[in-house]
Amino acid sequence: MEDMMFVPIILFTIFVAPIWVIMHYRSKNQKGSGLSEAEHYRLQELTKIADSMMERIETLESILDQETPQWRQKYDAE
Repeated sequence: MEDMMFVPIILFTIFVAPIWVIMHYRSKNQKGSGLSEAEHYRLQELTKIADSMMERIETLESILDQETPQWRQKYDAE
């Protein structure tokens, strides 16, 4: 009778348990590596702010290029 339980336990330990453990930790990794909904929303907000700032900087640089063409050389030398 003991031999009847020994074989399934060995098979479970060799084949099922390792696959089960691997799949468990793989699913935990995938859940933990993604952004939460709040983080994703905040990242989108920050991207919009950065794009807006980039447009402002480009506008300011074009104004400076028209008003004072040598401003880049002056600040690059410092």
